Amino acid sequence: MVTVEQMYKDFGVLAEAKDKAGEHEQEYLNFINAVKGGPGEKRLASQFIARFFKHFPSLANQAINALFDLCEDDDVMIRKQAIKDLPALCKNSAGNVPKIAEALTQLLGCDDTTELSLIQSSLINLMAVCCKGTLQGMFKQILSEDELVRERAIKFLGTKVKVLGEDTIDKEAEEFLVSQCKQVLQDVTKEEFILIMDVLRSQSSMSTVQGRQQLVEIVTEQADLDQSFEIILAEDTDCVDRLIHCIKQAAPLFSKNVHSKAFVGYICDNVLPVISKLASPDDGVDAQLEMLKLFSEISEFAGDLDKLENRLDNLYKCLISYMPVPPAEENDNLSSSEEEPKFQFSTVECLMLAFHQLGRKLPGFLADEANADRLKDFKLRLQYFARGVQIYIKQLRQALQGKAGEALKTDENKIKVVALKITSNINSLIKDLFHNPPSYKTPIIPSWKPLVKKAPEPKAAETGPFRL
Repeated sequence: MVTVEQMYKDFGVLAEAKDKAGEHEQEYLNFINAVKGGPGEKRLASQFIARFFKHFPSLANQAINALFDLCEDDDVMIRKQAIKDLPALCKNSAGNVPKIAEALTQLLGCDDTTELSLIQSSLINLMAVCCKGTLQGMFKQILSEDELVRERAIKFLGTKVKVLGEDTIDKEAEEFLVSQCKQVLQDVTKEEFILIMDVLRSQSSMSTVQGRQQLVEIVTEQADLDQSFEIILAEDTDCVDRLIHCIKQAAPLFSKNVHSKAFVGYICDNVLPVISKLASPDDGVDAQLEMLKLFSEISEFAGDLDKLENRLDNLYKCLISYMPVPPAEENDNLSSSEEEPKFQFSTVECLMLAFHQLGRKLPGFLADEANADRLKDFKLRLQYFARGVQIYIKQLRQALQGKAGEALKTDENKIKVVALKITSNINSLIKDLFHNPPSYKTPIIPSWKPLVKKAPEPKAAETGPFRL
């Protein structure tokens, strides 16, 4: 059995030999054999094997396997030493990177947090040697069946790899990363999908118009827009959550050059007709409202939408289902009626914003002479809804009058501030649509989006009942 004393003697021989260390094979073999010794021998073996590895290419496999054995030792300190030393085996031998990266990735399933942190550091060190080789080893494990290792490896990619610079991730490594991420996306959880998309978005090739278009296509494929939403909804309630998250991932990518037509068309065709059936997968989340907010946001970038009239008709029908016609015997004073209408302001804001965006692409939908009855009915609904909106705007301004700073930060006043944004937006949209012919020019910032500049402080009393 090799002792610590013998190991130091062998170390001295190899160190003194310098570039001719490779002539002393037995001394190096003693280091490899020492991995079967005690704790002291094992720790020294790890350090000495790594130190002189480059001089013994014929013993490379034995040396690598010796360190792999130490990575599985019962003693956490020995494991940490071996994990720290593994990247050194690749400094002059980049061909070893995939094998060692795969082993390190497999170790991500460990329970010790400091050991886990050391594994991640070693993987980053490997990337500095050969990024593509490291990714090859990692993805081999990611595509395996070990769920814990897969989860942690993807999380590593999502948090560490995306911050590496172009000097680490070269073009070849980036192309490999993108291709492997696409393969992983064929079967992912929601959390994994978000992380992988973060990784892809962070790549330099994805910052171009072509790159963003490629990302949109990836998300579109993930959303499975070829399937009937109503049929899927009946069989899989998670489809709502999946579609929402896909749109969230795609939304920041849309622009005048990268269009949202696939998602906008799908929502018009499949989601709006069954919007009332959408159930919230998480407590405290209004799936209907979440879907409609996203729809209104991305409708701006729909581009040349196919089947525009049919899709606009679906949107219009959905919108007016939330905008009642005036009662047959309407009292002039809306606020004094025995049963005030329950206006769903948040829902109407979303649908009206989307209609405002898509309607400008086909102004004849309301303005053509053949659609005169539709416009007449719509204006009645707009007028009735506008009166309700204006009443609430007045009440909200009175309720918020004189309040500023901390006073506006109470939960009650936060709700009122948001309600004022919603109703003010609806009021502006109604004014636009009430023009003859209807206009689609007023720029609107959705109530859930931050304002470009600070809005003037609201003014004045108590608010009546309203529904957000």
